[in-house]
Amino acid sequence: MSHRHSWRSRVGAGVREGRVFDRGEFSLVILALIGEKPRYGYEIIKKLGERVDGDYSPSPGIVYPTLIAMEGLGYASVTQDPSVTQDQARRKLYTVTPEGKKALAENKARVDAIFYRFGEPDAARGAGSVVRATMNLSAAMQMRVRRDATPEQVREIVNAIDATAKIIERI
Repeated sequence: MSHRHSWRSRVGAGVREGRVFDRGEFSLVILALIGEKPRYGYEIIKKLGERVDGDYSPSPGIVYPTLIAMEGLGYASVTQDPSVTQDQARRKLYTVTPEGKKALAENKARVDAIFYRFGEPDAARGAGSVVRATMNLSAAMQMRVRRDATPEQVREIVNAIDATAKIIERI
């Protein structure tokens, strides 16, 4: 199995689809953040929240397994912080590897589109909230319709969406 295939199929598998990130996007964003500069896990969490216009804060339960997977795939390497004493917990500093840089280069347009969608550059500020809300609506709608919604319930969903579209057009 090549790194390229395993990147697409395994990294980011824990990301909730239909929410903030599509499949594989979360991993690309984390890789891009450590590609900018080496970072600790908690720095990644904080920076990602800032980049997504404060609308999203990933949990350590998603970030750290993703970092471990990227390390296993050869996209990231880890070093221990030499300034931490033995009595303190050992902090891991994540750095992008040459293979990770190659993956980032191959996915540059996708990474740029992800960051643009979440409010970068400044001209798109606030767009992250709209994207998040739209994705939440889509996920809720799909889950409801897939759970054997009756024809009347489907009509109610369609009417609610149409009414919302009219409200947005008036804003």
